[in-house]
Amino acid sequence: MALMPVAEALERVLTGAGQIERENVGLRFALGRTLGAPVFATLTQPPFDASAMDGYAVRAADASVPGVGLMLVGEAAAGRAFDETVKSGEAVRIFTGAPVPKGADAVLIQEDARSDGQRIGVLEAPPVGANIRQRGQDFSDGARLFDAGRRLGPRDILLAAAAGHATLPVVRKPIVAILATGNELVEPGEPLGPDQIVSSNSYGLAALVEAAGGAPQIMGIADDTMEDLKDALRTTHGADILVTTGGASVGDHDLVWPALEASGAHLELHKIAMRPGKPLFFGTRTVGGKLQRCLGLPGNPVSALITGRVFLVPLIGALLGRQPALDSFEAQLAIDIPANGPRDHYMRATLDRSGSPPLATPIANQDSSRIAALREAECLVVVPANAPALRAGTKVSAINFDF
Repeated sequence: MALMPVAEALERVLTGAGQIERENVGLRFALGRTLGAPVFATLTQPPFDASAMDGYAVRAADASVPGVGLMLVGEAAAGRAFDETVKSGEAVRIFTGAPVPKGADAVLIQEDARSDGQRIGVLEAPPVGANIRQRGQDFSDGARLFDAGRRLGPRDILLAAAAGHATLPVVRKPIVAILATGNELVEPGEPLGPDQIVSSNSYGLAALVEAAGGAPQIMGIADDTMEDLKDALRTTHGADILVTTGGASVGDHDLVWPALEASGAHLELHKIAMRPGKPLFFGTRTVGGKLQRCLGLPGNPVSALITGRVFLVPLIGALLGRQPALDSFEAQLAIDIPANGPRDHYMRATLDRSGSPPLATPIANQDSSRIAALREAECLVVVPANAPALRAGTKVSAINFDF
């Protein structure tokens, strides 16, 4: 079977993956969530002409000549307006945030006035509109604040609260069930036998899922037997996405796909022209009347995390209604790299963002067995299949590892 190009494989994985259902959440729980619908202001901000400074509300025509005196007739503070009209020759003591009283069209800052408690003297004339925040200058009732698909940060939540929203319509977090497979695996912290290794994939992928906006469910470890795999697969029926690690190749002990097939899954792709990560599959099955996308990742931890970044993160994004599918950017090689083979190479690299475009330095040893090297990797440099040797300074496509 010919290896499928990464771009084609990603397109197949994302086909039909549209935004899932919405739910309303309180502002306190909206951080990092993705909006499922546009959000509009429910009020006007500021709701009235407001003073931007401490000083005196005046009629600009009355205060147009330095040295003129005005009679103090009242006070306006935040939450306590002056309800009368400012007449010619009058001034109202006003504080920041207070409504500008009727009749006044400027605020004379206190540094530009002299007061004896009864009258003020103008030291510097204010123009019309001076130090006044006009009603609606921030936003008006009905103004479109956000589009659907936006991932909410602290600034967004502040704006939503100021615009009168106590809750926001967000996309439900896609549930991602993560099942590790392999007789050799042991949970972290448990004693290791002489032929066993720690199961790390589920925890790295769960963190990846959470960072991408999904809800991970770690389903434990299934042995390399049809019976155990079938039992484990039955526990994942509530998930939008099923991710398995290991058993994705075609060896005697690679039984994950046959077990999925026995549960009604339909295989849509198997093996891609990518390194690391060739033994990857994707398919779908219907469980409990719900379509479940099944992504089989390699058992190698580095390969699992990289293929998760390239395929799983965009799939979660598609279910959340986000664009683009894969947020690649342009970088510049800091060093020479050798010619590539017949598969796209996703090279772990460090990134210097001080220039434009940023400088990417592929890590010296790209062996996929080196888990510790992942801590250095800030991005993945994408070297196309059969690319010639590339010199330092060449522009390349890259994908952020941290997002």
